[in-house]
Amino acid sequence: MRFTFSTIAIAATLVLSAPMASAFEIGFDWKGLKLCNNGNPNRVSNPRFTLKDVPAGTKYIRFKLVDRDVRSYNHGGGVVAYTGKSVIAPGAFKYKSPCPPNGRHTYEWTATAQSSKNGGKIAVAKAARKYP
Repeated sequence: MRFTFSTIAIAATLVLSAPMASAFEIGFDWKGLKLCNNGNPNRVSNPRFTLKDVPAGTKYIRFKLVDRDVRSYNHGGGVVAYTGKSVIAPGAFKYKSPCPPNGRHTYEWTATAQSSKNGGKIAVAKAARKYP
């Protein structure tokens, strides 16, 4: 089959003009979190999460916190039923707070949109911030 310049140009236009799927995003801050810098994390309520472009079919969102500087430490997280709102309020679950023993560390929340409580991964979003 031979393709002409016109055929290729039309195909490229169709591909470039197709609607782009929005990416799932999360945001958070440390507002209201009691200062901890002794290496002994507190058990605290989750931060306020903002959600953007949560994919269709999402029934639950699984949150997990990782210290990028000490990945082996398990800060935990939680699973929250997704109700269609753009905010997950504090108190939806408890986790071990950031608490670097010396200096600042970068902490990253991962949110996994799921079709069921125990799995069915649909999409993943990440957001990171320094603490303290």
